[in-house]
Parts: sequence; structure tokens; C-alpha cells
Amino acid sequence: MALADRHRLAGRIGARGVDGPRDRPRVWLVLFTGLLETAILLLVGTTLYDVDLPSDPGRWFDLAWIFVLGITACALLGIAISSVPRSANSASSVVVLPFLVLQFISGVYIAIGTIPDWMLTVGALFPLKWMCQGLRGVFLPESAQVLEQAGSWELGRVALVLAAWCAGGLVLCLLTFRWKDRREG
Repeated sequence: MALADRHRLAGRIGARGVDGPRDRPRVWLVLFTGLLETAILLLVGTTLYDVDLPSDPGRWFDLAWIFVLGITACALLGIAISSVPRSANSASSVVVLPFLVLQFISGVYIAIGTIPDWMLTVGALFPLKWMCQGLRGVFLPESAQVLEQAGSWELGRVALVLAAWCAGGLVLCLLTFRWKDRREG
């Protein structure tokens, strides 16, 4: 390959964002958006629903690492699953429905004690259940941990599972994600 061809190819790859500076702001945008949404949810929760914020620095630290690992795992999973739908029209049905079901079996909308054990086991295969469990450990009193499936918050296990999902999500992204030209769809 001629030197000029290599430079032209490198320019096209950079322009599409592979290791290019154009995608670095997107990473910061995801992080900023996640922080802003979290701040708004905390503000609404404290003002409208009398949610008690963590009172000790240890719980704030737990919130921080659960946030970072959770948003990273979910972002990587989202990137990996973006290769499944073959068109923009089918993306909604292929992606939204499974995630909606996961929200119900992971303790987002339904109290964890009312969900059958087999559903909780299925939900435990994905990061959302572990994020919810960790966040319950941050915001609920210690006496509420007996309502969990294991009888405790299991914050160590939450960290391990979310970290594993970050690593696995990265591998899935590397195996499945491909940059496409605008002409390709």
C-alpha cells in the first residue's frame, strides 16, 4: 500500500471516530449526562418524596463507585447490543422490550420480596439487578437488607459483578461493534 493511500485511509478512519478525537467528547457527554440525571433524581427525591440522602462519607463513596461501574457496564452493553438490530426500524423492538422486562425482574419497579426467586435469578445475570441492589444499600436503612434475596446488600459481590460486566461488555464491544459509513446505514 502506498504511503498516500495509508494517510488517506488513516484520515477516513479518524474521521469516522476510531481512536479519533471526535469521539472523546461523546464519552464525557455520557458521563456528564449520567451525573446530571442522577443529580436531578436526587433533587426530586429529596424535595418531593422526602428521600434521605446518605449521611456518612462511606455511603457517598458507595454511590460513586456503583454509579461509575453501573454506567460503564450499561454503556458498554448498549454499544454491544447496538449491532443486533439490522435497521433503525427494528431497533426499538429488539432492544427496548428485553430491557423493559429486565427492569421488572431486577427490582426496579417491583419490591424485591414480591418477585419469584427464579425471576430474580434470571435478573441476576445482568448488571441492572446489581446496580439496584447496590443503590438500595446506599439509600435504604440497614434494617431493610433482610428483604434482599441473600439477606444482605452484598456490596462486595455488587462490585465484582459490575466490574465483570464492564470487562465482559468491553470484550463484547470489541467482538461485535463495527463502524459504519453513513452510506451503509
